[in-house]
Amino acid sequence: MSRNGRRRSRSRSPRGRGGLPGSRYEIGKLQTLRPVQWSQVKLDPIVREPYRSKATYRRSEREISEWRRSKEITTKGHDIPDPIFTFEESGFPAEIIDELRYAGFTTPTPIQAQGWPIALSGRDMVGIAKTGSGKTLSYLIPALIHIDQQPRLRRGDGPIALILAPTRELAQQIKQVADDFGRALKYKNTCLFGGGKKRKQQDDLEYGVEIVIATPGRLIDFLSSNQTNLRRCSYLVLDEADRMLDMGFEPQIRTIIEQIRPDRQTLMWSATWPDIVARLVKDYLKDYAQINVGSLKLAANHNILQIIDVCQEYEKESKLSILLREIMAEKECKTIIFIETKKRVDDITRKVKRDGWPARCIHGDKSQNERDATLNSFRSGRTPILIATDVAARGLDVDDVKFVINFDFPTTSEDYIHRIGRTGRCNNTGTAYTFFTPNNASKARDLIDVLKEAKQVINPKLVELASMKVKGKGNRHMTTRYPRERRSRSRSKSRSPVRSRRPAGLSDRRRSHSRSRSRSRSPVRRSPVGGRRDVRTRGSSPGRRSISRSPRRSGSGSRRRLLPPAARKASRSPPPSRSPVASSRRVNGREQKNGRSLSRERERDRDRERERDRDRGDRDRDRGRESNRDRDRRRRSRSRSRSRSRSRNGNGRASSYDRY
Repeated sequence: MSRNGRRRSRSRSPRGRGGLPGSRYEIGKLQTLRPVQWSQVKLDPIVREPYRSKATYRRSEREISEWRRSKEITTKGHDIPDPIFTFEESGFPAEIIDELRYAGFTTPTPIQAQGWPIALSGRDMVGIAKTGSGKTLSYLIPALIHIDQQPRLRRGDGPIALILAPTRELAQQIKQVADDFGRALKYKNTCLFGGGKKRKQQDDLEYGVEIVIATPGRLIDFLSSNQTNLRRCSYLVLDEADRMLDMGFEPQIRTIIEQIRPDRQTLMWSATWPDIVARLVKDYLKDYAQINVGSLKLAANHNILQIIDVCQEYEKESKLSILLREIMAEKECKTIIFIETKKRVDDITRKVKRDGWPARCIHGDKSQNERDATLNSFRSGRTPILIATDVAARGLDVDDVKFVINFDFPTTSEDYIHRIGRTGRCNNTGTAYTFFTPNNASKARDLIDVLKEAKQVINPKLVELASMKVKGKGNRHMTTRYPRERRSRSRSKSRSPVRSRRPAGLSDRRRSHSRSRSRSRSPVRRSPVGGRRDVRTRGSSPGRRSISRSPRRSGSGSRRRLLPPAARKASRSPPPSRSPVASSRRVNGREQKNGRSLSRERERDRDRERERDRDRGDRDRDRGRESNRDRDRRRRSRSRSRSRSRSRNGNGRASSYDRY
């Protein structure tokens, strides 16, 4: 209660306290950050010492080009620095070189040998290399050298280096590497990610850190609440940039980049480089150098054996049980199973545990403590089976993973490469099993290209799925439920000049109605007694083409067809009368017979026939229902066989729509 006796509101909304708009959340919606007008801000200059290689002698262009060709390194840009072959040639401080030796590294990896000189020279760059090739140290050690050249942090300053990662697992892994090597130069870092302790992250920012490793959402949260700023940030790294764009982080990335000074150095790193990232590179990188280690096409690690099992969806669980029984018999059996949805991750985890295998799962709905405990148990080997969604597909650095199982095929081929890249790290070998179903047929062609590039054995069923996808494209009958009936029906309507017969399954009442209606239009009428009387139809014209709908059949067969021209001409004139009793004449424009009006007689005949048909229909409805169904079934089977025989091409093969 307040002093005046009124109840004090407990709402923490900025609207109730007069908070500034755009500084906090409003009803769960993040307010966008305003771009900084850098022309009105006085910035301290960035100190960049020129890079000089410590090599004992300068290598020739031929020697460098042969080395790049042997390592499958391609470069793009002008004035690319020469690569370094040893740690001493890089000019790193002795503390960094000691940490590298202590970690077990003897020589730089290809991406490090070519990436370190470019990053140390202060240029923007794009680095593409396979997973497990040492990309983290390729940008982290130059970040420490860059920080060492800048003035020390003052109170209220933000970080000097910012590293953005798509997932919290990757961000925590980068933090571990930053702890090991930043300790040598006594530089602090913090990791900002959703699900972690926000109070601890806030205390680290207030105390001051030189390196911030963050996911985009949590960083924007701190920037919106004015708990940190990026005015001192002059070294920006986008790790797994393609994955961040796939996850929909492009608006957040653009918002964060607008908060960073324009004279920064930007580095983008990834294992694949799809076309969607080129737009971001064009907007935010200036005079950049690009290096690519490996094939320029979509490529997987050649140390991984890829096995594709084409099966049905219901067969996957039984195949997984058999596969785990074989894997767990091996001496090294650490396995990651990737599944598409969170619910199925939990279901498969329970099933694997019921089979007697130690397994734990990880996905986005797990708390941070559970995720950390699961990863620690998997790394230590206490739980050799990890079941996860794509949160573990990027940056999970566990060197002794021997098997990867794609229970569900991913949405893109890039994600497939990242998934299987969890094994075969650091020049080790591994095996990747993939369950491929007909539902994934649209991705078969890209998968075949990846397998061909890695020189893997291609399953013939996979090639068949890819060819079926190509053949079925553009066939509108493939999407119908009954393609053969619909196609044959459309052919009969468009090509046949004969009016189709009514199905035999119609009720007797409908048949009698159609018969009586056809009699009224036919030039020939049947008398109630059963005799046939030839009467010219009223309203028929000589030039009008009429179609016979009378129940009379032709002598050659049971089909109804148009009358020939000669018979049509003869039917237009009334036939001569055979009996004087049946003679008819026209009186005052009306046709009469024996002094009586023919129209009234016709009406009485129709009424008698309707009553007779109604009585007959009531008696035969129940009795004829089953027989009509059997007749319809036999007729449909005959029509299918005829259409199947018609639809075969000249090679004796059925056309494409007959296979479905």
